Amino acid sequence: MQLLSLVVPCYNEQPTIEPFFREAERVYTSLRGKVSVEILFVDDGSSDGTVAEIKKLRSSDIKIRYISFSRNFGKEAAMYAGLEHSKGEYVAILDSDLQDPPSLLPEMLDAILLDGYDCVATRRVSRKGEPKIRSFFARRFYSLINKISKTEIVDGARDFRLMTRQMVNAILEVREYNRFSKGIFNWVGFKTKWLEYENIERVAGETKWSFWKLFLYSLDGIIAFSTAPLAVASIVGFLCFVVALIGIIVIIVKTLVWGDPVSGYPSTICITLMIGGIQIFCIGILGQYLSKTYLEVKKRPLYVIRTEEEISADA
Repeated sequence: MQLLSLVVPCYNEQPTIEPFFREAERVYTSLRGKVSVEILFVDDGSSDGTVAEIKKLRSSDIKIRYISFSRNFGKEAAMYAGLEHSKGEYVAILDSDLQDPPSLLPEMLDAILLDGYDCVATRRVSRKGEPKIRSFFARRFYSLINKISKTEIVDGARDFRLMTRQMVNAILEVREYNRFSKGIFNWVGFKTKWLEYENIERVAGETKWSFWKLFLYSLDGIIAFSTAPLAVASIVGFLCFVVALIGIIVIIVKTLVWGDPVSGYPSTICITLMIGGIQIFCIGILGQYLSKTYLEVKKRPLYVIRTEEEISADA
């Protein structure tokens, strides 16, 4: 029987582990006869009792494995590690906080087995329970990146998706250090079906994504999948040159025709500050791309494993 791997990234998720497991166990029962299931927890350097909670559940019927990082490397690294260590012909990524409902897995699996899809992805059609300012900026981000990038990123897309082994292997080939998986999933292609659902609040605990972290993550996405900011810097520089050239011509004409003396110390200071600010802004854009390139060429590993536990032989 073919194997379905459930990859579950965790960071300080001790209160959610058991509720998630119970829900996954219920769904696993409904999948019997179609596939066998393994759950691969990826502990992203948690400082609470997440790993201890996972160990408590290893005596259950569902086969559980786990990987624990030496420190917090981030969710992107945890997802990559999960995909790399998964063994199933089909692999699903979902969070342990139950915002990604395991109840959708049977429908997702049917779409792959019966309808010939390579991937079934999910997207939220509402952001109920989320701060309004976060929802506003999230929608603006999706609108912006889809205008400046050739890779389409679906508004409201979640990391929750079920994929064939062929697609997983393609994703693993994209071994870049600065990862933006929502873009990578679409960049590799493959036939994808989208499932929509209403936003679901966490079953317990608090989100680890602050507004600032989401902002930095959005910058990673823009830099990873678009060179438009570099073009913007070039255009801004050219426009400043044109404006300066026009200003020089106007001053020369006024001086020759009307004898208007060149004056305006305050305006000179303002213009100097404006041009300096634009230069620093453009250098900052270049610096972002250069810093990402610097991190890539170091070839550091995406993660470091501290402990790993496989399924026991008698499981």
